[in-house]
Amino acid sequence: MSAYQAQADADPVISRYSALARAALAGLPIGDGDGAAEDGCFGAAAYHEAADLPDGALAASLGCGNPVAVADLRPGETVLDLGSGGGLDVLLSARRVGPAGIAYGVDASEDMLALARANAARAEVTNARFLLGHIESIPLPDGHVDVVISNCVVNLSTDKPRVLREAFRVLRPGGRLGVSDVIADEDVHPVPRAEAESLIGCASGTLTAREYRELLDAAGFAGMSVTVSSDAGGGLHSAIVRAAKPA
Repeated sequence: MSAYQAQADADPVISRYSALARAALAGLPIGDGDGAAEDGCFGAAAYHEAADLPDGALAASLGCGNPVAVADLRPGETVLDLGSGGGLDVLLSARRVGPAGIAYGVDASEDMLALARANAARAEVTNARFLLGHIESIPLPDGHVDVVISNCVVNLSTDKPRVLREAFRVLRPGGRLGVSDVIADEDVHPVPRAEAESLIGCASGTLTAREYRELLDAAGFAGMSVTVSSDAGGGLHSAIVRAAKPA
């Protein structure tokens, strides 16, 4: 284990996902394991265009939606997935942007990166790039990508404003953000809200739609929208968050 991974595994969120990645690499069945909703929007159930991708990529899909389906990716674009996990969204993005485009994934777990690279090799996807790093400090230069996506990862960060500022930084002018995440109702009581967040694995808490829009605005984004896509129970919902970097 590298020094980086030893430090990363001290974080309970990274440690949990690293363990899931190791299980997937060993060919073991994995799942969210936290009782996440199974209503067609969580995990692999959200994907209808990934049947021919490796089983390991589908099995390791622990998200709450399908951001690729709403990101309007175009041939030749550069896309970045924040918290790319087993690589499913990166592989789907790489196909959509084609050989003239690039799909990046950044993840803090070396084990998840190993799983993602193995899945990319099995799928024979050559325009996918997987980077070790934190979504609060993205290892890419300013204005490097056309689109930023993420699948149920922003809620895991303890510094969500910084994540959104970093997404804004790496986007080119006119670039787009399309995120699947879990949001909370405004009026849900803190106790059942915390219980629901724990149940579906939102270890660092969720934002409301209003809070999401406020943070996006503070980061510099325009054209923000938050659209509920599914009920996760306990006053929580999966949602699609969209915004753009002004041109």
